[in-house]
Amino acid sequence: MKILVVGGAGYIGSVCAELLLDEGHSVSIFDNLSEGHRAAIDSRAQFIEGDLQDRQLVEKTLSKQKPDAVMHFAANALVGESMKNPSKYFRNNVANGLNLIDAMAAAGVQKIIFSSTCAIFGPPERLPIDETTPKQPINPYGESKLAFEKILRWYDQIHGVKFVSLRYFNAAGASTKFGEDHRCETHLIPNVLKVALGEKANVEVFGTDYETPDGTCIRDYIHIIDLAQAHILALNASKSEFYNLGTGGGASVRQVIDSCRTVTGRDIDVVEKPCRPGDPPRLIATSEKIKRELGWKPQFQSLDAIIESAWKWHQKFPRGYGD
Repeated sequence: MKILVVGGAGYIGSVCAELLLDEGHSVSIFDNLSEGHRAAIDSRAQFIEGDLQDRQLVEKTLSKQKPDAVMHFAANALVGESMKNPSKYFRNNVANGLNLIDAMAAAGVQKIIFSSTCAIFGPPERLPIDETTPKQPINPYGESKLAFEKILRWYDQIHGVKFVSLRYFNAAGASTKFGEDHRCETHLIPNVLKVALGEKANVEVFGTDYETPDGTCIRDYIHIIDLAQAHILALNASKSEFYNLGTGGGASVRQVIDSCRTVTGRDIDVVEKPCRPGDPPRLIATSEKIKRELGWKPQFQSLDAIIESAWKWHQKFPRGYGD
């Protein structure tokens, strides 16, 4: 298939593009490089540098490329920033997303795979989170993703643009080529590994008195390769659908740090801080629906295996992509 990967220079998009190319698909990457990296663009892909807010360029790209499907990863995704600057999140994640799907409808591109988030659910009423869990986002980031999911439903009904929306929490790990390098790094695993590399003095743990076995928050970590495989499987979905992605188990902050110590063999200093407002004690998703309907089979169920792949990449690229 011919796939346009929007946001393909970012963490998840780069690995998805790599796996698509490995499987023989033709890939074009559209990215403004504000969050992504030129060095994260697979050399086998065609690269178009552009921004989704440039409606004319988006329309020109879609009409010229005429892809079989679009994978959309080009969102802003920092919860804390969204609470300070909601305009940025609604403009990029909703308004710019509209530019993309309008251009798809005009060009006759009939399928989009959307990188969504479990943040659309907010603090869940029950665990694990499945697709029927009530959606009550508590920040503009989650709200913006939920808004675009609703837009997708209407564009399917009115324009026949089929979609698959994949909701997940913590992507982690790396492929042999591409890994996690955010300009503003808020994710736990890369920040812990930076301590192991000597790039940071310590890792901060926010909250140690939650109602969990060791007092720290529990989150669902999913290997980037498994995540990418879910996006590729979604290309063959016969109907529009929403799927949650997770391991169903989750790991606490302390467990992640202990696993990093085991994998790296290095000391990792911890500084305990007060809990952050709005951080739920546990966030765990179930993936039974996508396993049942699309045959998704995650390969990396072990936290150590996820962290080992990340550690190998960070050792090769201790300062990330360096741009």
